[in-house]
Amino acid sequence: MQAWQVHENGEPGEVMRLADMAPPTPGEGQVLLRVRAAAVNFPDALLCRGQYQVRPPLPFTPGVEVCAETEDGRRVIATPVLPHGGFAEYTLAHTAALLPAPEALDDARAAALHIGYQTGWFGLHRRARLEAGETLLVHAAAGGVGSAAVQLGKAAGATVIGVVGGPEKAAVARELGCDLVIDRKSEDVIATVKEATGGRGADVIYDPVGGTAYTQSTKVVAFEGRIVVVGFASGTIPSAALNHALVKNYAVLGLHWGLYNTKNPELVQHCHEQLTELAARGAISPLVSERVPLDRAAAAVQKVADGTSTGRIAVVMEETA
Repeated sequence: MQAWQVHENGEPGEVMRLADMAPPTPGEGQVLLRVRAAAVNFPDALLCRGQYQVRPPLPFTPGVEVCAETEDGRRVIATPVLPHGGFAEYTLAHTAALLPAPEALDDARAAALHIGYQTGWFGLHRRARLEAGETLLVHAAAGGVGSAAVQLGKAAGATVIGVVGGPEKAAVARELGCDLVIDRKSEDVIATVKEATGGRGADVIYDPVGGTAYTQSTKVVAFEGRIVVVGFASGTIPSAALNHALVKNYAVLGLHWGLYNTKNPELVQHCHEQLTELAARGAISPLVSERVPLDRAAAAVQKVADGTSTGRIAVVMEETA
């Protein structure tokens, strides 16, 4: 089979190399899957750089999210077992963690449903308890994680404010359904949010960026608001000023979705059922901005690493393209 491998850490476009190799052999409780599509995630870039919380042994194949086919022909979505990631013709996954691919979504969109939308659902519903009528602010609203949160927020009946970087991403955020879009490169995020909310601020803030975005969040979070921290795409991990949280009476909530796979896998299954139902009635549909063949996977991961992509880029196998 063909598979991308990383032999040394560095930028994805420099260290990912396409190679011919034997398909991986499943271990106990694992299953071999034929990959139909793999969604590119920011963690794939971090894996290449050696900066992710999980560091598989070198060499490894990145790709943390796939739509694939089992040997008996079932179409499933899964998070591959590293070091045998999804940017390959075949991958491995834990049998118990396989989820049925929603019939309403094609392979590329099904691959993109899992991590971003599970993270969004857990962040907004499990952690922040978002309610209909509340205001949700989403940083990086045109990105893979942010776009999922926008759609889930609208499906929950929230008013959604999207923060993006640049006019192209602003257009994408509007198409996703944001009620207000703020271009952080040309507008004052803090002043605009305060004006739009009558000075009250946002009830829930979804932050996959960190750095300056988090600082802005603390200035526009409402009374009894909730800031959900889901990542640090900016590369800067902020330090929370707890005295400020006390004075303004807001909560800072961390979310590591991967922990639920071991701590509460039944809830992951429940979430998938909710997402499948939302997809079936058209309330959510992953934004796949590009579909590329396997031999362009490294360039796709680099594009995500550089922060120039919107939605998800999907690596689609030729026979299912």
